[in-house]
Amino acid sequence: MPHTTDHAHHRISVAEGITTEYTCPMHPEIRQPGPGSCPKCGMTLEPVLPIQGEEDNAELKQLSRRFWWSLPLTVIVTVLAMAGHSFSLFHANTQNLVEFLLGTPVVLWAGWPFFSRGLASVRQRNPNMWTLISLGTSAAYLYSVCATFWPGMFPSTFMKEGRIGVYFEAAAVIISLTLLGQMLELKARSQTSAAIKSLLGLSPKTARRISADGQEHDVPLAHVHQGDRLRIRPGEKVPVDGSVLEGESAVDESMLTGEPVPVSKHVGDSLIGATINTHGSLVMIAQKVGAETVLSQIVQMVAQAQRSKAPLQRLADVIAGYFVMAVIAVAALTFVGWGLSGMERGWIFGLINAVAVLIIACPCALGLATPMSIMVSTGKAAGMGVLFRDAGAIENLCKIDTLIVDKTGTLTEGRPVFHSVQTTQGFDTRQVLLWAASLDQGSEHPLAQAIVEQARKENLDLIKPDAFDSGSGIGVSGLVDGKRLHLGNSVLMRTAHVGVTSLQQQAEQLRSQGISIVYLAVDGALAGLLAVSDPIKPTAGEAIRQLKAHGIKIIMATGDGLTTARAVAKELDIEEVHGEVKPEDKERLVADLQQYGHQVAMVGDGINDAPALARAHVGIAMGTGTDVAMNSAQLTLVKGDLMGILRARTLSVATVRNMRQNLGFAFVYNAMGIPLAAGLLYPLTGHLLSPMVAAVAMSISSASVVFNALRLRNAPA
Repeated sequence: MPHTTDHAHHRISVAEGITTEYTCPMHPEIRQPGPGSCPKCGMTLEPVLPIQGEEDNAELKQLSRRFWWSLPLTVIVTVLAMAGHSFSLFHANTQNLVEFLLGTPVVLWAGWPFFSRGLASVRQRNPNMWTLISLGTSAAYLYSVCATFWPGMFPSTFMKEGRIGVYFEAAAVIISLTLLGQMLELKARSQTSAAIKSLLGLSPKTARRISADGQEHDVPLAHVHQGDRLRIRPGEKVPVDGSVLEGESAVDESMLTGEPVPVSKHVGDSLIGATINTHGSLVMIAQKVGAETVLSQIVQMVAQAQRSKAPLQRLADVIAGYFVMAVIAVAALTFVGWGLSGMERGWIFGLINAVAVLIIACPCALGLATPMSIMVSTGKAAGMGVLFRDAGAIENLCKIDTLIVDKTGTLTEGRPVFHSVQTTQGFDTRQVLLWAASLDQGSEHPLAQAIVEQARKENLDLIKPDAFDSGSGIGVSGLVDGKRLHLGNSVLMRTAHVGVTSLQQQAEQLRSQGISIVYLAVDGALAGLLAVSDPIKPTAGEAIRQLKAHGIKIIMATGDGLTTARAVAKELDIEEVHGEVKPEDKERLVADLQQYGHQVAMVGDGINDAPALARAHVGIAMGTGTDVAMNSAQLTLVKGDLMGILRARTLSVATVRNMRQNLGFAFVYNAMGIPLAAGLLYPLTGHLLSPMVAAVAMSISSASVVFNALRLRNAPA
């Protein structure tokens, strides 16, 4: 069976909405271009990304057909085996033949997919649940065939009521129950992809494109290209990501942010695909299409997280690797032990118990314990505006005891408003603003955007920098109009050997009000400062209070001035503050806390936060921030709201609890089931566990793990 272990990021267009790549939920490294069975565990493969509107599961249809066609034969052969001798319907040997004719189609036809998977597991040296089922049913069936056609090869002690007892009904029932269990499991597993299917369903199927001559035509979404002009009429969905060219309206972005209040859109404002235009008519330009849209990236991130392995699963994987061989060994010992026990029907009991041991053991439940929980929780999280990059982030988030937060864009709105300019002697206010805005044109920082926006409001003609450098994380520098400029905090000024004492008093007064200060140096001399205010997010205070109530220590670390940082921290009741820190300082702070045994999460939105986000046990990026920050983090809050951390942590706790429940159930089930099937309680009860009962228990065990994971869809958040 062709497969690959390629972990490359699988990019898929939401517009196309299809993929032909399949993977195993237990072994996500297995990838192949079409449906089939996993070469490691034999489990039915499923699409990496669910196909929107595709509900027809070919595997489920095949298993259902085999189950319903073979079920009448299974019922008849079971009734005949249980009660046939009481009514003397057939001669003893004839009854064996009739049971053979009824049971053989069930075992060889209905059960063929299981035998083929069992053979594949032996060929590839990956023993799994199908190895056990194949061995168990084969043993029962082959023994019964020999007893039917060659009864003379058995000793007289095997004879009962004039015939050698056969177990065609046991083999048939095991196959039928396994088919039923697989059908239930496939149906339940399909529900774990409901979240991604709902995300895929958000995207419109067509877009109204405006051609160069002004004509408008509806075209399939897959035919939209960058630069196309698109019309969005009232009530329609925005087809792709872009910006407004004409018109004004309010757009419902709740699918992305969870915020029910529509957002006003004017010329130049950005638009996100799949959001809903409420009333006005808009003309937009397409800027990101296909796999580049925000919705497509969210879908890809959720799919990637669903297919990742949680650290808890490593234990299950190690155990499962030895589990099947151990079960086969226990089954062999059971058979030999009963056979040598000296009992009159010891070998018969040995066969029954060995088959029961093989059937009741279910490595499938062990392997599904964590992947099913991860798939459900990541889908639920996406609906709440929380995107987990991988399963490890889900498991680690509930362990966090320390949270380091950036200020600008994290605790504050991240949309600063220009306040004022203060200059030193010899420099003009408009000239300082012009130089600063010209240099800041290439910066993504929110403070820079506020300065540039103010310069444009004052109709200043910005100058293109001849050189630009933003690598320091404490400001920017470059050449503008032949002058060497440094624009940043006091740390950058010290690095550039520029004194700021002449404006120290004004700066401190502004900082005490929570206003951020940016200094501008021209050719090594301080030219002035630019003051930018950034209001605190409305939910930040409540989020900090609740996080502290959960026992999490909050630390602010910002590149902004210490006085400004303390003013914001005081308002939010944050006790530990680090101001004017460089990116490497933030990373060092995270490392130091980790060295003292703390479980650290870092939340930020800027390029300067990226090293610390990558270093932390859990890096949390604001979805309103930079791509660099989001690429460095394990968790993204789409709305950019700290309350999302609380929701994510609550879900993390519920998910880890669910995984442990699943693992615990799988361990306890096998720990109790295997000895019971081996007949250890026979001396006390006088009863043996029927292989048919073992088949019921095996099917229930794997299905129960999946259904328990599905309970996470109703977890509080």
